[in-house]
Amino acid sequence: MNNLPNIVYLNGSYLPVEEAQISVMDRGFLFGDSVYEVVPVFGNNLLRVDEHLTRLQNSLNRVSMVNPLNSKEWAEIFSQLLNKNQGEDRAIYLQVSRGAYPVRDLSIKENYPATVFAMILQVTPPDMEVVSAGISVITVDDFRWHACDIKSTSLIANVMLKQQARVANVEDAILIRKGMVTEGTASNVFLVKDGIILTPPTVHATGNQLLLPGITRDLVIEIAEKNTIVVQQREIKETELYSADEIWMTSSTREIAPVIRLNGEAVGVGMDAGVAGEMWKRVMDLYQQHKLLLRSSNEQ
Repeated sequence: MNNLPNIVYLNGSYLPVEEAQISVMDRGFLFGDSVYEVVPVFGNNLLRVDEHLTRLQNSLNRVSMVNPLNSKEWAEIFSQLLNKNQGEDRAIYLQVSRGAYPVRDLSIKENYPATVFAMILQVTPPDMEVVSAGISVITVDDFRWHACDIKSTSLIANVMLKQQARVANVEDAILIRKGMVTEGTASNVFLVKDGIILTPPTVHATGNQLLLPGITRDLVIEIAEKNTIVVQQREIKETELYSADEIWMTSSTREIAPVIRLNGEAVGVGMDAGVAGEMWKRVMDLYQQHKLLLRSSNEQ
């Protein structure tokens, strides 16, 4: 780590994080009326930045908020932040709120500028020995709303669910709604059964949006299919977790984490139970190869 200042972006200015301030009347602060994205960066190259900006736009559309910047302007902010903050493997956090109104009021009003904030998050490269040791999780009731495709900063439900995992002395939780798997507290869920990778669809059969369309989720699916691995996106019953050969949890920062224990029981069967599986090893290796290609490219 270095002692250089952490420079962030806030409403057109680049300044040390200690000097960045917003109004207490900002709707992101008062209501969580804001959306965000986290874009991984490898070797100064952004991972799937177009997909992240598309998801940002989808979130803004869903909450009836206008995107304050175009793609070129976002790219300039990202470039400036990367130049002003040292590091190798990093991530860019960006957040857009509806701005500050003079009076606390749930009603949406026009002509108030959005609050735009972005910063660099330092990311520790995964220690493959540690990652391959796997994580333990529990299942918990998914009591969140039906619009989980919005990447909103209103994350109190996720905080509560994560706390349930912490109290249980495990790393995370798999969320269950009406007997069906949705996602993790901040990740997507994959199962492996008989050589086939399974993951819940982004849109439930009812039409409800019960999970976030993860960028890493989509990349894992793409990598697997390019390497002739069968992937099925379908509803997954909670009971299928207990007969799965492997369980994974994916996110931009976690990448692909193998789940080795579920509710105190080893995942998998026979001699392979309770350890990272062969399919995980194969897909994780392919994912790391993708990262290496990204680091060596000049594409952003």
